[in-house]
Amino acid sequence: MASPAGNLVAVCVSSGSIPKRSVDGARVTTNGLEGDEHAHDKHNRPDRAVSLFDWEILTQLQGEGFHLYPGAIGENLTVSGLHVQHLPPGTLLEIGNVLLRLEQPRKPCYVLDSIDPSLKDVIVGRCGYMASVVREGLVNRSMRVQVSQPNSRAS
Repeated sequence: MASPAGNLVAVCVSSGSIPKRSVDGARVTTNGLEGDEHAHDKHNRPDRAVSLFDWEILTQLQGEGFHLYPGAIGENLTVSGLHVQHLPPGTLLEIGNVLLRLEQPRKPCYVLDSIDPSLKDVIVGRCGYMASVVREGLVNRSMRVQVSQPNSRAS
């Protein structure tokens, strides 16, 4: 049976805070995406190097009246067809040569108030995932994202 797969819809970076801007691609290191800065020190940790968000949830929130687009809530990678929000911690994602490990669901914070004061409450449980970088490399928009088999975990 084939492993689930999806596509990389957007690669986003910023000089700090939100929104992040969409770029064609970026180098992914154990510290995160090159060219991406964090406004808060709590984000400068290896287990929070990359944030991912489902395209399907983004469009769902748009349908609920929120003006969102890839990078708006501060995610680095927007993915489609993967349903990353429902994957368990420890799941490995391969994007070209890059290997990410899902660490923990992302929790919304007050920074989202600049988009809409109700967003941080509405987005609970569907805010994406934080990941660590197991193997560095380059990612580009439209790349395939492959979920690794559960028994093929990298260390």
